[in-house]
Amino acid sequence: MNRLRSIVWGIVLVALGVVIGLNVLGIISFDIFFDGWWTLFIIVPSFVSLITGKEKTIGIIGTVVGVMLLLAYQDVIDKTMIFKLLVPFIIVLVGLKLIFKDFFNREVSEAKKKIKASAAEVKEYAAVFSGQNLDFSGQVFTSAELNAVFGGIKCDLRNAIITDGAVINICSVFGGVDVFLPQNVNVKISSSSIFGGMSDKRQIKTANGDITVYITGNCIFGGADIK
Repeated sequence: MNRLRSIVWGIVLVALGVVIGLNVLGIISFDIFFDGWWTLFIIVPSFVSLITGKEKTIGIIGTVVGVMLLLAYQDVIDKTMIFKLLVPFIIVLVGLKLIFKDFFNREVSEAKKKIKASAAEVKEYAAVFSGQNLDFSGQVFTSAELNAVFGGIKCDLRNAIITDGAVINICSVFGGVDVFLPQNVNVKISSSSIFGGMSDKRQIKTANGDITVYITGNCIFGGADIK
């Protein structure tokens, strides 16, 4: 994946250098500082992330928002329409993510395949305009997908049986997710957020245990706390 990212960025830089060079030689006439040129700093990194990243949500949002801003500064669309369409766009994107989960997050998809290969159950929960309290006390836990859309989820794993590690994928949109973990596990968090965030609020953070819980996800106008 790092090799692919290097290739894509290489192509982008080569194309940029060629365009600037042709412009200097007078072969083409191109105003580098056109109206809305700064939106390329949103569009290009987001597009590269969309192509090379395992998690697609932020790449899609960044690319679409960047293109809409560019079109607005080019007077193709009304600037006020961007903010009016932003919320419905995010809601539609979250809906598509729930339908096509494997495309949006390949990392979790690969982890799920390993779990299925070991005959373990992948638990999926959604709180849409509602709330859920999940308690896995005394149960063997390997994986879960927690989706909170205009709602909240509390997932209690403090007394769960975690033997070979676990994977938790969180999607919080205008909602909140709280995950309570045992003290004897390592935690690795990988998240992307827009007007939200995921934070590790555990008082004791084990760094040398044998069990690791991997937590990935997106927080869009929402949050997730690890406790």
